[in-house]
This record gives sequence, C-alpha cells and structure tokens, in this order.
Amino acid sequence: MVIDDKERERTKVVLTKPLSLNEESDSDYGAPNLLQRLLSLFKNVRPGSDLTSFQLPPLFNFPKSHLQCYGESVYSISSDMLSKCSKAETPIDRFIAVVGWSISTLRPLTFGVAPYNPVLGETHHVSRGNLHVLLEQVSHHPPVSALHATDEKENIELIWTHHAVPKFYGTSVETEVHGRRQLNLLTRNETYEMNSPKLLIRFLPFPGVDWVGNVKICCHETGLEADLSFRATSFLGLRKSHRSVKGKIHHRSSPNNPLFEINGNWDRTVTAKDVNNGGITVIFDAKEALTGLKTPAVKDLKGVWRGESAAVWGEVSEGIMRGDWKKAREAKMAVEEKQREMMREREGRGQTWVPKHFSLSCSKDGVWECCPLQKWVPPAPIVSPI
Repeated sequence: MVIDDKERERTKVVLTKPLSLNEESDSDYGAPNLLQRLLSLFKNVRPGSDLTSFQLPPLFNFPKSHLQCYGESVYSISSDMLSKCSKAETPIDRFIAVVGWSISTLRPLTFGVAPYNPVLGETHHVSRGNLHVLLEQVSHHPPVSALHATDEKENIELIWTHHAVPKFYGTSVETEVHGRRQLNLLTRNETYEMNSPKLLIRFLPFPGVDWVGNVKICCHETGLEADLSFRATSFLGLRKSHRSVKGKIHHRSSPNNPLFEINGNWDRTVTAKDVNNGGITVIFDAKEALTGLKTPAVKDLKGVWRGESAAVWGEVSEGIMRGDWKKAREAKMAVEEKQREMMREREGRGQTWVPKHFSLSCSKDGVWECCPLQKWVPPAPIVSPI
C-alpha cells in the first residue's frame, strides 16, 4: 500500500549515506562514552544470552534500519561487480568473480552504534540502474528478513534469507547470520549458494567490530567450491592480520587440490593466486568498490510504500541526525507501540500475519526459507545513483 496524499504530508522519508569504507556515514552518531554506556546496558545480561529481543535506545542507533543495511550491501557499490559474474566467459572465471562479489557485500561498521530492528512487514525497495532490490521483514519473533534482487537485462537474480541471532559473551557480542544466500546467473544456468560470516562486536581488551568465521561458496552445476576464513584483528594489532580473509577454490571432488588460493584483507584488497602457474589477480579492491558511495534519493514519492524503512523510521532518524535524543526516543517508542497495537488487533481478529512479497517456511531443524512471489522485482521509487 502506497502513502496517500494526507499521510504523505506528515511522513518523513529520510535517507542517509551508505555504509562505506571510510565509515563517515555513521561515525557522527551515538552518545559519548560508548564503551562505558554499552557495558552498563549489559550488566544484567547473563553470558550466553540471546539478544534477539534486546532493544537499544536511540543513543546507540545510527539512522538506518537493518533492512537498509542488507540492501546497501547489494546496491551501494562504486563498481558493477555483480554483472561481471555473468559476463565472464569460463566457469572458473565466473566463480572467481562471484567470490570477489561476495566479499564486496561486507561493510565496515562502527563500534557502539547499530541500525534499527525492522518491524514486521517493513520493506525497503531501491533500484540501481537495471538492478531492482526488494527486502521485507517477514518475521519478527524470530527476526527474519528476505531479499530479492533482479537484473532483467543481465538475467541475474539474488534470493537471500537473513536470520540474525546475537548472543552476549561477557566481553563481546557475536551474531550468527543464518539463512541461505543464492545467486542465480540465469543465462548461464548456474546457481551459487553461500552463507554469511559472523559479526563480532568486541568490548575488551579493545573495542571493535569485525566479520569472522567460515564461508562456503558452491556451484552445483560446475562442481566448484570456495572455502573462506575471515579473521578478526589480532591482539597485537598487526595491520597485515587486520580484517584478513584466506581460502581456496577447488573442485568438490578434490578439496585437497586447490585451483586458486585466496588471500588478502576485505577492507583493502583480496587476490586469487593460480596454483598451477603462480599468476596473481586482484579479485576485490575495497577502495575502488566501497568509497564515494552516494546517498539514495526519492525519485517518485507517490510510489513509496507505507512500510518503507526510510518512512517508518523517518522521525527517529531525523532526531538522531539533529542530536535531538528526546524526539528520537519518543518517535522510536511510537513506532514500537504501533507495532504492538497492530499485533493485538491481529490476535483479536484471530488473524495470522502473512508476508506480502515472499512465501515463508521453516524446516524441522529451524532453517528459514523465503521464496519471492514475483519473478522480477519492479523498478523502485527510490534510486541509488550509479
């Protein structure tokens, strides 16, 4: 449902700079003495506790929803790495391009601030050139987000399911991101499946935010696989080990005989070394891909849906950007109370909420799956400049 004229007059659609390599987009937000304040928030939380339902006050938010962050990882990029995945001529070249693109979806975050938790039914719909990206919050408890992105010109489709589970471990918060990421190169009849690394927020011995853990990328049609390992900053603080990624590309049938070795730092450059001839190729350059990112703009205000993230959280974002914490707090409470009111109304009518853009299922082992209801994502009223 789009915003009507009367509602549009009092609705603020607030868009902010994308998360980028220089981290300027969120560095000015948040309260002073962040480490001390964050530790005070968790003083009554037991180690190992699930923080899924933990609500941060606006002092610890930057003006953006989780949905927007997920979407930005796809549409906010200075170089078109996604179309290169389909245009490469050989299966191995396409696979290497997919590995580089997958690494490009990781964005640096600033310690002490976090995006808003999306409300049920919240959407984010943005276009960048021929790439149209649509996200929807398809479940609230547990929090599950779905992403569908299509480029009809290049015959590319993305289907992602995100189920983030943050847990407190005394000196850190570790968030496991469950859910399958699927990239379909329709012209090539190739499907690439991959998982996401974990997000580590470290309080002690020194504060920081890192992507850590193991990622597997596989293509069943070609039999190629990649095993990647993301590592946090070492305790010695050596730059070489900071945000490092290492791994290998191999055939599924020969995991001990790598074809390429992956090495580098996801916030700088990552290379692929041909084990056969020793040739080295840069497959990801963070400076080239993640600097100079531009803020999306509203192209068609009448086409903005009522549940659009930038509209749902507009008043809260405006308060944070102005440093008006009272306004931000009141606006956030209003959003959350409206969510509770809508839930009570559904329960009173005996209704079950159903996603608008995806079908949702959960297997017996707790794995959530989302399937888009449309073949192609339509052009969006919000555009990300190329």
